[in-house]
Formats: sequence, C-alpha cells, structure tokens
Amino acid sequence: MTFSDLALSRRLERTEGRACVEFAEAQRRLYPDSGAEWIECAGAYAAFNGVDSPVTQTFGLGIFEELTRATLDTVERFFLDRSAPVLHEVSPFAGGAALDLLCSRNYRPVEICNVLYRPVERPTAEHDSHVTVRVIGPDEAQVWIDVSTKGWAHELPELRETLLQLGAIFAARDGSPCFLAELDGKPGAAGVLGIHDKVALFGGASTVPELRRRGLQTTLLNERMRYAFDQGCDLAMMVAIPGSDSQRNAERRGFRIAYTRTKWKLYS
Repeated sequence: MTFSDLALSRRLERTEGRACVEFAEAQRRLYPDSGAEWIECAGAYAAFNGVDSPVTQTFGLGIFEELTRATLDTVERFFLDRSAPVLHEVSPFAGGAALDLLCSRNYRPVEICNVLYRPVERPTAEHDSHVTVRVIGPDEAQVWIDVSTKGWAHELPELRETLLQLGAIFAARDGSPCFLAELDGKPGAAGVLGIHDKVALFGGASTVPELRRRGLQTTLLNERMRYAFDQGCDLAMMVAIPGSDSQRNAERRGFRIAYTRTKWKLYS
C-alpha cells in the first residue's frame, strides 16, 4: 500500500511540475515571442507561460528543501521581472514553518484543491463497443484541439480563443500523449496524460456537449489507465476542487485523497 506522506507528495508534485515545464517548452517552440520560461530552485519548478496563464506558478516549494527567504527571493524575482503574479501551489507537507514564512511576506491563500491518487492497474472491465479511444497522431492534432476546446468552451465561452491556444500547446508537449475518444467514429472527448517517475497525471479531459453521458469519459479514463500500465507506471494522480463533480467521479474510479493543497499569492 502507498501511504500519503512526504515521499508521495514529492512524487506527485514533481509530476505536475514537470507537466508545467513541458508546457512552457512547448509554448516557447510554438510561440517564440511568448517569453515562456522555467527555472528550478530548491527542488521546486517555477514556470512562466504568460501573465494571465493558469500554468504560471510553482510546484514543490518547501518539500524538497526547507523553504528559505533566499529561495523566495529568487522565485519572486523570476515572476516579478516578467510582470506576472507570484503564485505557489504548496503541499501541506511543506510544514507549518513554510506557511508562516509565506504569511510573513504578505502571501495569502487564494485556492484549495485536493490531490488524489490510486494504483495503476490494467483495466479489466469491458466498454461500450461503440466507443473507441486512441493516442492521436501528428496529423490529428487539430481535431483533438477542436474537440477539447468545444468541450471546455461550453461552460467558458468567453475563453474560447485562449482555450484554442492552450489546446495547441498541450498537443505539442513532448512525452505527454493526447487521447481522442470517438462514438461510432465521431470525435467527442479529449484527454491528456503526463508521465514522470512512473506517475501518470490524468488531466485536460472534456467532452463535447452533445455526446455527454454516453460513456466516452469512462472509456477515456480506462484507456489512459491501460496506457499508463503499459508504460510501467505504478501511480495515477488527478487534481480536483474539493466536493466537485471531478472529485466524485475520480473517487468512483478508485482514486482517494492524498492531501489538500493550497495556492498562495503574493500581495504587494
């Protein structure tokens, strides 16, 4: 059994941090003028992907090395030099002293999420024969981007152009396969999988409105789990807002909460 402890938190936070690093590198290849960049400091990753990007933040602060004022000076300068907000996703295993230091520097908590995990196992359940899932090839990137954007934009129509750009960057990341689910040959759901240190990060899943509740997401998750198993992963992880549909769906599929994580923001 894998217990929720510092060692687990290091693996999970590193995996999500690597996903942000890959995102920054892909964005820099696609959009050289974007200024996308990343650094590693005291074991934590800090990624800049634009002033308003949800990926502009740090992961792993205080769990690989003790959090110090010098570390915060370096990381804060990285963001402030780019006129970006300073945001840190902080595991509770960073400890009380780290949180006290953040408070003393005028940080405030702005978001809470649950990090969930489960063992990776080869799926045995049969799925609807009308639903198929596959890893996309280079010539299918635009189809995947369109499906992903349509699924997310149904709830966030004002962000459609941003979602299109985010989708293009996701599809261009190295080592993070994109999966497409089809119902009777019609593309209807999209998802991604990030892999690092035998941990599979499940994220970015969406379904177009007209094909929801048809089993696409269940099959998409099962096939990503099968892929992770074949790649030698032993842990799967997801991140969800506490009490959300995403969390409930994850728990139905065997995920359990490893810990509750807090996002901290620096205020001037």
